[in-house]
Amino acid sequence: MSAAAKGGDAARVTVMVAVPPEVAFQVFTREIDLWWKRGPRYRPAGKKTGTLHFEERVGGRLFESYGDGQAETLVEVGRITVWDPPSRLSFDWRNSTFAKNECTFVDVGFAAIHGKTEVTVEHRGWSALRDDHPARHGQVASAFTRTLGMFWGELMSAMREHVSTSRGST
Repeated sequence: MSAAAKGGDAARVTVMVAVPPEVAFQVFTREIDLWWKRGPRYRPAGKKTGTLHFEERVGGRLFESYGDGQAETLVEVGRITVWDPPSRLSFDWRNSTFAKNECTFVDVGFAAIHGKTEVTVEHRGWSALRDDHPARHGQVASAFTRTLGMFWGELMSAMREHVSTSRGST
């Protein structure tokens, strides 16, 4: 896995999974709730048990739903801007601390390489947010980009492990 930063604006993480792009795309989108880490660092529901979903179309949402069965809460994380299976998925990303007009962008590419798939996630647009923005947790430029890269690295490692255990691959 690799991570690279571009001027404090973006983090890029790449992971190799031992399935073809069609399967990797499906795992990323349809099985997201199975591999995306849980807890306040990773999910809007925090410590509550929620379920992540992608609506599979341009304009569809990435959201988490949670509740007690009586009242369900839905928290939208982003809207899909590119839905091009099995090669590309893009969506805007809104942290819970973002103002209405603030968002960043996530681009996910799926490339076939020797019978496996290289999944690359680039999360960009952070330079549009002020240095003291709550989403930065007191970090700016390269320090924040490193933290963001580690966040996505942990998620992509979880995806790779899910693929390995659910598909019996290495």
